[in-house]
Parts: sequence; C-alpha cells; structure tokens
Amino acid sequence: MGPWSAAQRRNDEPGNHAIGRSRGGLTTKTHALVDGHGRPLVIAVTPGQAGDSPQLVRLLDELAVDRLGRGRARSTPVALRADKAYSSRAHRALLRRRGVAAVIPEPDDQKRNRARRGSRGGRPVGFDAADYKNRNVVERGFNLLKGWRGLATRYDKHALVF
Repeated sequence: MGPWSAAQRRNDEPGNHAIGRSRGGLTTKTHALVDGHGRPLVIAVTPGQAGDSPQLVRLLDELAVDRLGRGRARSTPVALRADKAYSSRAHRALLRRRGVAAVIPEPDDQKRNRARRGSRGGRPVGFDAADYKNRNVVERGFNLLKGWRGLATRYDKHALVF
C-alpha cells in the first residue's frame, strides 16, 4: 500500500489509486472518449498494465452529454472512431446494438482468419476510410490533456487527482 501510515491515507480514494506496476515502475493509464473537437467527454484512469480495449464498455456506459435545451442527456454517439485495438466482434456487436457506427479498421490477422474460413468467415466489416481520417481529433484531444501539467509531470498519480 505504500509508506503511508493508516492515519495518513485518504479515505475518499480507492485502495489501488489506479496505480499499476510495469518494468518501468509505477504507472497509470488514461482512457478517454472525446467529441468531434477533441474535448474530453469521459475520462477513466486505470493501472498502467490494464488494456485499452476492455475499457470501451465502461467509457460508453459513463457517457452522458447534456442537451442545450430540455431533455435527458445524450448517451449514444453517432459514430465511434477507434484504432485497430478495438476491432473485436464483441465491440462491434455492442456498437451495433446501441446504433453506433463503428469506424474501426480491421486488423490484418482478422482479415486473414476470415479469408481462411471461406464463406463461413463472414463478410468484411464496413469501414469508412474517409471518416477514419478524422481520428486525429482523438490524438489531438490527448495532446491537450498531456499539456496539462498535472498529467504531463505525473507527480500525483492518484486517481482522485485526475
């Protein structure tokens, strides 16, 4: 738990503080959903060894964008642009059930496996290459976050701070 005595620990912080171990030492990882302008809508902090792909469901569940007028918050995006790490059948099925367009390229190994299975492999996934070019908005959103001194220097690695 660290060098802190029980009296010095914060009661409002989870026990693991989203701190993970790697060969480089203590690490944290930031996951985010951003809007079309790169502004973060949902942010989650996990231990550094946690994978990116399993966090998608959590981020989508926490998504709620207030409307300008009356009505409940919007919780379903029109489209989700993501890299190849999110190209699983489970993620695509989840997005399809929610009515979200998946703009996710298919990795080469998935293409080969589908082709190897022949007609039983199914159809290629729908992919809008022109829309995928706008995924740089996600990267720019993370660059804005990285410019924040607290995240860039990572002196405070506790989830509560983020």
